[in-house]
Amino acid sequence: MILNLSDEILQQILVSESYVSAEDMARAVDFAKRNKTSIMDYLFSQNILSRDLLGQALAEYYKIPYFDLNSRELVAEQILKLPEELAVQFNILFLTENKNQILLATADPTQPDLMDALGQAFPGKTILFAYSLPDDIRDKFVFYRKTLETRFAQILQEKKRVAPEIIDEIIKDAIFYRASDIHLEPQAKEALLRFRIDGVLQDAGHITLEYYDNILNLVKVLAHIRTDEHLSAQDGAIRYGANTPNPIDLRVSIIPTVNGEKVVIRLLSQYISNLSFADLGLSYKDHQILEHNMHRQFGMILVTGPTGSGKTTTLYAVLKSVKNPGINITTIEDPVEYKISGVNQIQVNEQTNLTFAKGLRSVLRQDPNVILVGEIRDQETSEIAVNAALTGHLLLSTFHANDASTAVPRLLDMGVEPFLLSSTLKLVIAQRLVRRICERCRYSTKITSVDLIKKYPYLKKYFSDKTYTLYQGKGCRACNYTGFKGRIAVFELISITPEIERLIVAKAPAQDIWRMAQSQGSRSLFEDGLEKVETGITTLDDLLRIARPF
Repeated sequence: MILNLSDEILQQILVSESYVSAEDMARAVDFAKRNKTSIMDYLFSQNILSRDLLGQALAEYYKIPYFDLNSRELVAEQILKLPEELAVQFNILFLTENKNQILLATADPTQPDLMDALGQAFPGKTILFAYSLPDDIRDKFVFYRKTLETRFAQILQEKKRVAPEIIDEIIKDAIFYRASDIHLEPQAKEALLRFRIDGVLQDAGHITLEYYDNILNLVKVLAHIRTDEHLSAQDGAIRYGANTPNPIDLRVSIIPTVNGEKVVIRLLSQYISNLSFADLGLSYKDHQILEHNMHRQFGMILVTGPTGSGKTTTLYAVLKSVKNPGINITTIEDPVEYKISGVNQIQVNEQTNLTFAKGLRSVLRQDPNVILVGEIRDQETSEIAVNAALTGHLLLSTFHANDASTAVPRLLDMGVEPFLLSSTLKLVIAQRLVRRICERCRYSTKITSVDLIKKYPYLKKYFSDKTYTLYQGKGCRACNYTGFKGRIAVFELISITPEIERLIVAKAPAQDIWRMAQSQGSRSLFEDGLEKVETGITTLDDLLRIARPF
């Protein structure tokens, strides 16, 4: 959450108004300094403060009432009385009005030029404010958006430059709805447009084949791809909004299908600059384990999981936390998903023979303290990585394994010597992504253990109490009527203790390693996710989609 106030002012407000004790605030300040993040991350993750209480505290600071946008049903007719340009410029929202007054939601009523602009928009009216959190206000801007197909029709009617305008609208919508991928799929009579939002593909519109070829050709030009090639797969990249304050990197893939060329555009992680460990979903205990290991002088930390499970995002959060002027951090990635200030990032390039292994050899001659290898794919890379971790470097990498314990035998199968792996591996993290229940339409239901066990008989040992409270999302405009908005990770951590080191040397199977880790306090992906189900972050069905208790 990005607020308009500094951490220092927030400390004064929350402590002086008794929302947070001085002791808890001191711990939050220490946490923020150690992890290069905001005090809010600690206060939220430890349940010391809720969003609702924060909103009330800031409303008191500005001496205006608090308006919780999540608990009030707003209608488009009211919201649209405020011009979209003003709403976006000042992050404000029209709430109610009577004959003489209007009430607006704002996150900062002290903004320069705000009153002058509103005076011109609503002459003769008295302007009143209520405080709402900035993220909640921005979420309501969905009321201003027309459907893509409506905007496509307007573009065609106005006879503008059709292909550039349509591509621009598609990318803007993908960014607005936090899509990770855009799919343009030619069919027999039209092209289907779909967005992958929170891991699930959703229909976004249709494009007539009459205009699809022009759109396809323009995408090729922008991505520096051959326009005269139609029978082979091609890859490229686009820098969207290069002249704006927040440009976004797009990765383009085009393949020929029986109906024509299909386009997939990946939007590369534009949100990572503000990422914190609280956003990732790490529990306090797991965060303490990670923090202990990521500040080591040497050793290896591995993050495992399938493609698209957030592995690189977790490692970027680690880099952001350990980064300081006294150390040299170098990465070798494929692709470089987000450029991090103060970090030397290398892009793998197979055409120039710059592979992970060859790049890693070169990096070791660059006097690094911390090295991030995008992925350990082969024996050569694994051996160089282990030796790097053994010779005084902290090495971070991702690895494809089903869970944390199976990463060890897989590395041994690659040819890494057991005595070297036991000496260098310090932490293995497995993770998956679950969808967050939309906070705007979340509701709870009571269910008995009998009904739960009837529906999920294999979960019997997890539900011993008589009744449980589970949560779901009804579906609203803020979440595009899916009931979910955003994603969060579930984790499984194995800290390499002396007992587990001995198991690695003995080439013990994954089951033995996991039993030992469990006896030392490790939780499975399912157990970590179940905690998030009980606290209303996700649903049991969505957790079971990505993790099972067996």
